[in-house]
Amino acid sequence: MTDEFESGNDFSNIDLDKEFSDVETKGISKAGQAGLSVVGGAVPFLGGLSSWIAGEWSGKEQERANTAFLAWFKMLQAEMREKQRVLAEVLARLDLGNDDVAERVESPEYKSLMRKAFRNWSGAESEKKQRIVRNILANAAAANTSSDDVVSMFLDWINTYSEFHFEVISAIYNTTGITRGEIWRELGRPEVREDSADADLYKLLIRDLSTGSIIRQHRETDYAGNFIKKKPTRGSGGGQIKSAFDDLEQYELTGLGREFVHYAMNELVTRVGFDPNQDLD
Repeated sequence: MTDEFESGNDFSNIDLDKEFSDVETKGISKAGQAGLSVVGGAVPFLGGLSSWIAGEWSGKEQERANTAFLAWFKMLQAEMREKQRVLAEVLARLDLGNDDVAERVESPEYKSLMRKAFRNWSGAESEKKQRIVRNILANAAAANTSSDDVVSMFLDWINTYSEFHFEVISAIYNTTGITRGEIWRELGRPEVREDSADADLYKLLIRDLSTGSIIRQHRETDYAGNFIKKKPTRGSGGGQIKSAFDDLEQYELTGLGREFVHYAMNELVTRVGFDPNQDLD
């Protein structure tokens, strides 16, 4: 797990504040050009961009272009630090003294999962989602209960679903047979009208997870695990559409949903001393 993630141009440690500390005294345009030169030397493709900025704009326009460029580059730096931290947290949880684990993290298949996780990093915009990414990568290295195709799909779900989706998954995992109304109350959501946007959003969320084969309505099975067809029931005749917060139909995780919980929400204990708040620069 080295070659794909090592670079001769590590721009995460460039101190932009230091490079541009003389903005007020020298003027942003002059200082900006100097800073862009430093950044361009560290990151080749940014070097071409900085040259283009210098050539296309002058005066006030160039100052604004420089300011925007620096703000965006700082954003990239912050993202790189987040990725470094997640990598460190994954490694801290792995038994690299185990030959199978060591071989796994060096395998092309695992590196492919790593690349996908960080290629889709924009979807992990919160600390909770970053923790899910970390857990998936750590469990994918330490266990092989699911194929890499399934784990790859779990990484796709980081972008596909919101934190609200994952909270619902967790609630159903904790209480098999829970109803939609019970889920809503368990998550501490306020009571809302049936015709509200919140109710519509909740129905959409349940539908997302159902069509995604993550959750399903509870169904009885026979001794071989085959689902037993429900007996038809007479309608109540009340003329009302089923509530978004229905308290009759029970929900459970599918096999795929349970496996996702195992990978995404099961945190491996750190094997080495690691402080997530330490400076990795």
